[in-house]
Amino acid sequence: MAATPAPPTAPPKPTYAPRAEPPFPWLRPTIRIRLTLLYGGMFLIAGILLLSIIYLLAAQAVHVGNEMPFRVVSGNFTIQSDACPAISGHTYQSQSTFNDAMNACVNHQRQKALDDLLSRSLLALLGLSVIAFAFGYAMAGRVLSPLGRITRTARQVAGSDLSRRIELDGPDDELKELSDTFDEMLDRLERAFTAQQRFVANASHELRTPLAINRTLLEVHLSDPGAPPELQQLGKTLLSTNERSEQLVEGLLLLARSDNQIVERKPVDLAEVASRAIDQVRAEAEERGVEIRGERGLAVVQGNGVLLERIALNLVQNAVRYNVGADGWVEVRTESKEGRAVLVVSNTGPVVPAYEIDNLFEPFRRLRTERTGSDKGVGLGLSIARSVARAHGGRIIAEPREGGGLVMRVTLPI
Repeated sequence: MAATPAPPTAPPKPTYAPRAEPPFPWLRPTIRIRLTLLYGGMFLIAGILLLSIIYLLAAQAVHVGNEMPFRVVSGNFTIQSDACPAISGHTYQSQSTFNDAMNACVNHQRQKALDDLLSRSLLALLGLSVIAFAFGYAMAGRVLSPLGRITRTARQVAGSDLSRRIELDGPDDELKELSDTFDEMLDRLERAFTAQQRFVANASHELRTPLAINRTLLEVHLSDPGAPPELQQLGKTLLSTNERSEQLVEGLLLLARSDNQIVERKPVDLAEVASRAIDQVRAEAEERGVEIRGERGLAVVQGNGVLLERIALNLVQNAVRYNVGADGWVEVRTESKEGRAVLVVSNTGPVVPAYEIDNLFEPFRRLRTERTGSDKGVGLGLSIARSVARAHGGRIIAEPREGGGLVMRVTLPI
């Protein structure tokens, strides 16, 4: 008898948090640090070579190790010398002994002068090297400041703000050319995104009218008590399909609108937003046997209340609909943490592989399906939630929960 296969377990919980800052960020091998080391190293090598040449020339000039340019040939001498105490106070009757003593004293003084020259030169080189490294660091920062401006603009653009431009002033060099090219690319991207959003909005508006007419006609025919049962069933099916199409159009409109930045912002409490979303989904949750729980603390952000409520509603609806059914639960929490407002929606449900997490945020994509239909939604809920979060300067992260289900975490700036 074949063994019963083990039930599937949740994959290892991945980490989606951004890379942590290193403990000593100023030790990173940035271009500025490398240019500073290059400038300072070149100065240091040139200074060592110059000091070596000067030392060799000075040693050759003073003739260390050579004899004195004169010799004493007769006479008795008594020497008093503070510079050479070894020969001071001695009386020399032999000229050769006197000449040797004087030779040693002069060579000692020459060597002492060279050693003093070397030590003073090394101290001067050390001081100038420190100045050279500091000057190189300052000049590298000045030269690379346009790159910092380009980087800051690129980060702002990455946050869905395509209206930003570098507009770099200065000489017409390589950095100016890079900046102008980047600005031209942003112009084309902004035009493309604006045209795309305008097309989606216009198409959705054009589709609203015929769908509303279809719904009205279907409701009129369904209200006729004399209609045969087959026609009644067909009308209900068409009305359900029409309602689904209307939801799709509304979702496309909201998605197109939420991709823009929020201009008018007001204080919005995520706890209140989450409570309203739970009230709208509570009947469906009770019908499916799903318990909604969780503590909701004060978390006030600046934004659009309608769009933020849409985030909470989409997440809670998905958590209820994609659940295990009876004995399942959905936990909704809000809190303020480290200058951020956080909304967390977790639930029981099927096991979600980590490699399929990103696909859930794409429009019309569902778990283990491409663009097939589903009676649980139109496939735009998480796409709308992500767009709204980005428009508010925040982000949404999905993580598989051990044992099945998901943990959706929305983080917004306060």
